[in-house]
Amino acid sequence: MTMPSSAPTLIEPSFAAVTSDGRARSYEVRTFGCQMNVHDSERLSGSLESAGYVKAPAGEDADVVIINTCAVRDNAAGKLYGTLGYLKSRKEKHEGMQIAVGGCLAQMDKDAVQEKAPWVDVVFGTHNMGSLPQLLERSRHNEEAELEILESLEVFPSTLPTKRDNIYSGWVSISVGCNNTCTFCIVPSLRGKEKDRRPGDILNEIRLLVDDGAIEVTLLGQNVNSYGVEFGDRHAFGKLLRAAGDVEGLERVRFTSPHPAAFTDDVIDAMAETENVMPQLHMPLQSGSDRILRAMRRSYRSRKFLGILERVRERMPDAAITTDIIVGFPGETEEDFQETLRVVEEARFSSAFTFQYSIREGTPAATMADQVPKDVVQERYNRLMELQQRITLEENQKQLGRTLEVLVSKGEGKKDAATLRLTGRAEDNRLVHFEVPEGSDAPRPGDVVTVTVTHAAPSHLLADAPAGAELRIRRTRAGDAWENADAASCGVPSADTTQQAGPVRLGLPALRVGV
Repeated sequence: MTMPSSAPTLIEPSFAAVTSDGRARSYEVRTFGCQMNVHDSERLSGSLESAGYVKAPAGEDADVVIINTCAVRDNAAGKLYGTLGYLKSRKEKHEGMQIAVGGCLAQMDKDAVQEKAPWVDVVFGTHNMGSLPQLLERSRHNEEAELEILESLEVFPSTLPTKRDNIYSGWVSISVGCNNTCTFCIVPSLRGKEKDRRPGDILNEIRLLVDDGAIEVTLLGQNVNSYGVEFGDRHAFGKLLRAAGDVEGLERVRFTSPHPAAFTDDVIDAMAETENVMPQLHMPLQSGSDRILRAMRRSYRSRKFLGILERVRERMPDAAITTDIIVGFPGETEEDFQETLRVVEEARFSSAFTFQYSIREGTPAATMADQVPKDVVQERYNRLMELQQRITLEENQKQLGRTLEVLVSKGEGKKDAATLRLTGRAEDNRLVHFEVPEGSDAPRPGDVVTVTVTHAAPSHLLADAPAGAELRIRRTRAGDAWENADAASCGVPSADTTQQAGPVRLGLPALRVGV
């Protein structure tokens, strides 16, 4: 089997990126789906800007709209075609506008996108994101739709140019694809078998991000902790975490999402013993019923799952653990659901992403007998949500009075402007809204503040300063990079200014040597 190329992918300037009067055409990327989709969208943006397109200002119609799709849940198709219907009316009024659809749903549905939405100009898959500028060019030149779906990966997405959303943090893919056969999941058939990048390439990319000002990276993989399966090293992921700990200037390392079946104690040791690996773990449960886990082809049982959490907390008592749970998988009985509630109660997750099972065509679960009625699924889902919200609040209340190091973000709180608070993430990834006292300096996105938790809610923590106290701020290289990027865009730096993305970077892991 041919290994995907890890050489940098160069995107040539495109005539289609310029209008007849010489104006650079604008683009907008809309992302539906998981962190992998978000990271892919950064690659799509980087490829477009390398070709000569410019990002459309907020609130303005773009000349090119790209929808990066998800296929994990059944309502993904409804969301896509609803959006395409809206864009059709915009396209009729916007001369020369192009619409492109890519990602998992495009890979799966192939011809169906153009059959249902013939006004779409380009359809591309998960294996050829770098082809987008060329496909837009061909479609514009030929005045007809272009469809290109590759069945296997030719280049690692990490080799593509990247337009990062944040200066202070970045995603780093360590592998693509998946070797598991979970009966509810369509991803393996869309992204292929697992392909692992070389450790040196990964570390080089991390160093390049740090050189650009990042102080936080998140390692990405469909089953991130199975990294190393291709080159036969079952301890490769733990070694990679430790190696990331040696990257000068890198303050925070996170990863998502691991698989419980492949989660080994050497990874727990690496997390606990590597200073910049954060005390946070996202560990997908899916179901607390062993019978349902077997039906899902999840090769672990609830006892093993809880054992992993216990060992993590032995080494990292303050670790925040989150999860994914599916409610209403085919054949799930009330007894099975009670097992899920039991495990959730014992696990004490800091938060959970909960999903109502929906049929995904092409998966074994789609044709299983005993599909659970929707009203039953909804009722169970409501009970699970109620339980998890109680636990989340109780766990957050344990944070009261704690002093936290918070990495300031561009603003994740919907009410930040109204409350005059700023927002960031604690080391355990909890969302923290904090007050900037009158007379105190304001931190920049990428700076780190030290705050004390004064209030807990189910979805966030508050840290309001005592009367007369100044905010403790550590100015960082990431904050400097944000300020420089903002100045370059002719903005005026301020604490609540919209985050400016960094420059477009080629996928250059191969440019550094000696790793």
